[in-house]
Amino acid sequence: MSTHRNWAGNVRYAARAYHRPSSMDELRELVAGSDRIRAVGSGHSFNRLGDTTGDLVTLAGLPATVRLDEPRRLVDAPAAMRYGDLATWLHERGYAVANLASLPHISLAGAVATGTHGSGETIGNLATAVAGLELVTAAGEPLTVDRDDADFPGMVVSLGALGIVTRLTLEVVPAFDIRQYVHLDLPRAALDEALGSAYSVSVFTDWRSTRGTQVWCKQLAEQSAPPAGWLGTTAADRPWHPVPGMPAVNCTEQLGVAGPWHERLPHFRLGFTPSSGDELQSEYHLPRAVAADALAALDEVAHLTAPVSQTSELRTVAADGLWLSPNQGRDTLAVHFTWIADASAVLPVVAEVERALAPFAPRPHWGKVFTIPTEAIAATYPHWPDFATLLHRLDPTGKFRTEELNHLFPG
Repeated sequence: MSTHRNWAGNVRYAARAYHRPSSMDELRELVAGSDRIRAVGSGHSFNRLGDTTGDLVTLAGLPATVRLDEPRRLVDAPAAMRYGDLATWLHERGYAVANLASLPHISLAGAVATGTHGSGETIGNLATAVAGLELVTAAGEPLTVDRDDADFPGMVVSLGALGIVTRLTLEVVPAFDIRQYVHLDLPRAALDEALGSAYSVSVFTDWRSTRGTQVWCKQLAEQSAPPAGWLGTTAADRPWHPVPGMPAVNCTEQLGVAGPWHERLPHFRLGFTPSSGDELQSEYHLPRAVAADALAALDEVAHLTAPVSQTSELRTVAADGLWLSPNQGRDTLAVHFTWIADASAVLPVVAEVERALAPFAPRPHWGKVFTIPTEAIAATYPHWPDFATLLHRLDPTGKFRTEELNHLFPG
């Protein structure tokens, strides 16, 4: 197992064996016979929530059949499929999903299970598109759930704790085109207006000033281009990368060139290494209503974050009703940090960031680096006890548990 690490390389998986079943029967037999097992997707997680000392299984060897139900506007796809590959398949048939994350390299099941998101004031995270899912339970039996099931809101963003998800059914919409513009030096006073100005907006900052260093506006192709001097910014006259010094060729096309949704909504191209690759990441989801106060609190620790941050991204996510979604019940400002790849330097700063954000009920992204105590996280989730009950019912022996999950949900 020493050769098996996460995408960033900061986690070496502790599993005793690594499996790649080629059929559902083989997977069910493997799950039924294991005392501890977890599924691994694209490995784009920066903590040990998905690690196990038992068996680690990839679903990449299962049949990769994709089925489109046009009358119901649904697509059924394998859990291990990357969003970028599904997006290409859908676009060829005239369809899309409503939003994508900043990188298209992540697997469907992993992104959904952790509440991963894109950006947009009126758009939910990726899990909100889920209309149904199939999984293998602790007993090795198949289970299918959809929105008519009482347990459904607890089973979508599940942290991989309820079973091995094998397929997902997602809502689709007609394909659409996007134009992407980058603007420089956004005044903090214009942040709210900027975040609501396009279909999807990301604001990047280096915490060395209160101005946004870059604003990535992904607007519907029919929307008018921003005027000169938009919100006091300067229009970029060349392509940019969110991380200073990285080549912009890795990024999706900018400068207002219209193109398919799946080639503009992510920040990074499917065929290139996303972000910088040599990094750690943290992210905190805050009530949208406290954005100004929360950012002011982060300004107070900027002298700590700036030296160890490669870039930081501000995005918005619409509220939803999924029990463990970081956006459950509240419209959200998500504050993301791309750190340098030095845990000893970064972790003390993470603790200071969390201390600054504590008055604003932060919810950490489940797949990134955080140190917030369990009781503080649980207090922000009204359905935390409901998920704990569901977890104990579906996995009574703790087959899908990890050390990190045991900290979150003891017992």
